[in-house]
Amino acid sequence: MSAQDLADRCEEIGHPIPRNVIANMESGRRANLPLVDVMVLAEALRTYPICLLYPVGYVDRVQRLPLQHSERTWDAMRWFTGDTEDFGMEDDMLRSFRAHIHHQRAALAALKGEKHELWKAETAPNRAEREEAVLAQADYAERALEAKYRLRSARAFIREDGGTPPHLPPELADVDPPETDPSTTEENDL
Repeated sequence: MSAQDLADRCEEIGHPIPRNVIANMESGRRANLPLVDVMVLAEALRTYPICLLYPVGYVDRVQRLPLQHSERTWDAMRWFTGDTEDFGMEDDMLRSFRAHIHHQRAALAALKGEKHELWKAETAPNRAEREEAVLAQADYAERALEAKYRLRSARAFIREDGGTPPHLPPELADVDPPETDPSTTEENDL
C-alpha cells in the first residue's frame, strides 16, 4: 500500500492523515504520533493498534518508553496491555474482566457441547450410543452450571469495584439475577 493509498483509506474512515505525514512517519522524520492516528492507521491497515506500537514477530527489540534501553518486543507489548505484573500487583478490574472472558467462553463451550450431545442422543442409532450421549450431555450441563456460577461471581466483583460488566450473549441471559422493579414491593405481591 502506498502512502497515498493509506492516506486515502484514512480519509474514508473519517480521520484524514495527509500523505506527507505518513511519509514522514515511515522515514522516521516524525517522532510523535497522536493515539487517534495510531488507531486510524491500524484500522486502515486492517491490523490491531498494538501491532503498530509493538510489532511482535517483526522486530526483536523496541523501546517500551522513549529514551530507555530496548527490551524484547513481547515484553513491551505485555506491559502495555497490562498482561504483566511489573508493578508488583495487577489491576483488579483487568483481572476481573479477564476472568469474565474466561468463564464466559467456558460457559458457551459447555452449552455448545451440551446441545451437541443432546442431538447425538436424539439421533443415536442404538441404546449404548444414546446412553453415552446422555451421560456426556449431563457432564456438559454440569460444566455450564459451574462456568455460569463463576461468571456470575466475576460480574459481581466488577460491579463491587464500581465497573460495568460486559454485555452477555443471549445464551447466558440467565447468569444475571432478574432485575427487580422498584415500583413493586413484597406488599404488592401479596
